[in-house]
Amino acid sequence: MNESKGNVVIHAKGLSKHYVLGAETIRALRNVDLEIHEGEYVAIMGPSGSGKSTFMNLIGALDTPTSGEYWLNGQDVAKLSESKLARIRNREIGFVFQTFNLLARASSLHNVELPLVYAGVPSAERKRRAREKLEMVGLGDRMGHKPPELSGGQRQRVAVARALVNNPAILLADEPTGNLDSKTSAEIMDVFNRLNEQGQTIVLVTHEHDIAEYAKRQVHLRDGVIERDFLNEVRRVPGSVPTADEDNPVAATQTAGA
Repeated sequence: MNESKGNVVIHAKGLSKHYVLGAETIRALRNVDLEIHEGEYVAIMGPSGSGKSTFMNLIGALDTPTSGEYWLNGQDVAKLSESKLARIRNREIGFVFQTFNLLARASSLHNVELPLVYAGVPSAERKRRAREKLEMVGLGDRMGHKPPELSGGQRQRVAVARALVNNPAILLADEPTGNLDSKTSAEIMDVFNRLNEQGQTIVLVTHEHDIAEYAKRQVHLRDGVIERDFLNEVRRVPGSVPTADEDNPVAATQTAGA
């Protein structure tokens, strides 16, 4: 179920994942069919044990299914070599994690540059693109700061900029507000809203109903199957949040106008 007319970027058909633990088989995901189109903003929702983390690992090409098909941006993932999978993870998917996963001794700019280093992009181009993405998330004046010198919300913004630096087909966010307070969570969700308005496809994995309400579409998993798939008729939209202490004044202005 979707309202987008864009190309299919995620196509899962009969996707299953089973784990064998001793004499027991855990069926974490069972015959899931799902399509996500370019430009959609989808929240994958479910309680602990629902299969949402397993599904995230599969669509992020971090794990392989027991059975079923997964096509990412027109490519059959099962037929790709390890080197091509690594390239897809670096260039087609932008990952945002709950724990930020930043290098503590590196500046914000260098942290955002890292995927471009692995991709072999020349230094001048790396810096240009990293600056552009940091400015996009409202951290133009924090490029030289290291993670210990930043707030939790600022660290997550650096992580979002890093995820975007390769212009990925999909931004895949796993519990991105899990370590943040409610005010900072709203600020991060405002960044996601603005990115989606600019055309970025976003898949958000969460167990929090209020966070899922920011997305345009919700897919609820329970016991490894899709229980519900629906459009958000009334979306939660962040209000204007004062960010003088936490964020760049430019970002605050953008938020107020969002």
